[in-house]
Amino acid sequence: MDAIALHETQRNLCQESNTVMEKEAQRSEQRQKWKKVAYGGMQPGYDDNYTDESFLEDMVMNANVVKRDFLRVMLDSISISEYLCIVSLVVIVWTHTLSSIIDAATLLSLDAILLFSGFAIILLTTSQLSVQLLSHYLLKVSFFISGLYILAPIYHTLTRSISSDSIWALSASILIVHLFLHDYSGCTIRPPGSQNNPTLVSNISLNASIVCSVLVASRLPSRLQVFGVMLFSLEIFLFAPLVAFCIRQYSFKLHLCFSFMIMGVTLGVVYTMHRLLFILLLGLLIFVSVVCPYWLIRIQEYKFEINGPWDEAKLCFDITE
Repeated sequence: MDAIALHETQRNLCQESNTVMEKEAQRSEQRQKWKKVAYGGMQPGYDDNYTDESFLEDMVMNANVVKRDFLRVMLDSISISEYLCIVSLVVIVWTHTLSSIIDAATLLSLDAILLFSGFAIILLTTSQLSVQLLSHYLLKVSFFISGLYILAPIYHTLTRSISSDSIWALSASILIVHLFLHDYSGCTIRPPGSQNNPTLVSNISLNASIVCSVLVASRLPSRLQVFGVMLFSLEIFLFAPLVAFCIRQYSFKLHLCFSFMIMGVTLGVVYTMHRLLFILLLGLLIFVSVVCPYWLIRIQEYKFEINGPWDEAKLCFDITE
């Protein structure tokens, strides 16, 4: 009798266990299938931190990693080397003017040549410019030059109470800031029709170049030299990036020829001035155009990016509805 009772008890327990399992299966079938809900939304029958086996199926590795070509990166870095040489030429003109090697007449002639050459290049390489728009720009430039000539006496006496050592140290520091923050991908002032606006960093870089020009011009002996140096500096820092941008948009081969010409002229002038400065400038150009691209290619091997359903949801709205 005890064996029969024990057998009945075990059978009842098995039936109850099967009943519980069937109920759980029915509940799991009745509840909604789990899916990822944005911003941690709760789903009935699931915990907030629940994930199923399909959670990692959408994982993507290195989806946005761009494979770079060494030669292409070197060619893109030419723009940086070109602008470094342009700034070097500006410093050379500043130095020669302070040393009275370049007089006011020569400086003003150089300003006129650069201004008309820049307008000619922009007119030839940009199809969006018209005669009416060009005349509008020339009118603005004339007002700008007139205002600069009127303010030349103020710039001439602006830093009279400051020692020259402080001026040179401050000018060098500001010029380095300008080089670090300059927009090498384009230019601060873009041709008509461009949708890109200058960033805060590029504006800071431009303002730094203007302040540096004012500091250098304030140490010159005559007001006409002050006007000539300020006009030359603003033509380079404001106008040269626009000219280089238009040349690059028109023809990349022409951009390379123009860049190599600027680098050759700069290296030649620096070589005649000081051999050590020539070696330093040449080493800097090689570092920027060869070593830095090589480093960029090498560090791409260590770039590791994972994308998946845990990323922030991107909301898409249909504006046609």
